[in-house]
Amino acid sequence: MKSLTVPRHRPAVWHFGHVLDRNPVNSRVSFFLVDKVVKVSYNTSMDTKNTPRKKRADRNHIIYELRVAGGNYIGVTAKTCTTVNKSVLARAAKHFYRAKTEGKNWLLCAALRTLSDKSEIEVLVHGIVRGKAEAHRREVELRRQLCPTLNTDTRGD
Repeated sequence: MKSLTVPRHRPAVWHFGHVLDRNPVNSRVSFFLVDKVVKVSYNTSMDTKNTPRKKRADRNHIIYELRVAGGNYIGVTAKTCTTVNKSVLARAAKHFYRAKTEGKNWLLCAALRTLSDKSEIEVLVHGIVRGKAEAHRREVELRRQLCPTLNTDTRGD
């Protein structure tokens, strides 16, 4: 008895609209133009997934004051949420979370650890300034005027 051999199926390769069979016996062309299927790209520099973006320099910044346990803290944050109030409350919540989870011995962290909930923090907005550099200049001016008791970073004072 003869054994039957089943021919292996080899997928066809598409190349510029012509179908080439990988088997040279069945092929209409006796040589191969391509070894594998290659995605043709008209611009290889656009294939990068993370295109670098320029950071905004004109973002609105909020100068705020936190009043905690009889002391006050002056800070600045970028307006990242839809409203100024949400941005400042989110920043106050971040201060509270870091004070509870990190072992920093800063005055603000020590004062926040005495609170039981972040809703006990009193938040005041002193102003909205366009641009980071101008916001930090205004924050230093306010720190000089108000002399906050919980600020440990006194750069510019």
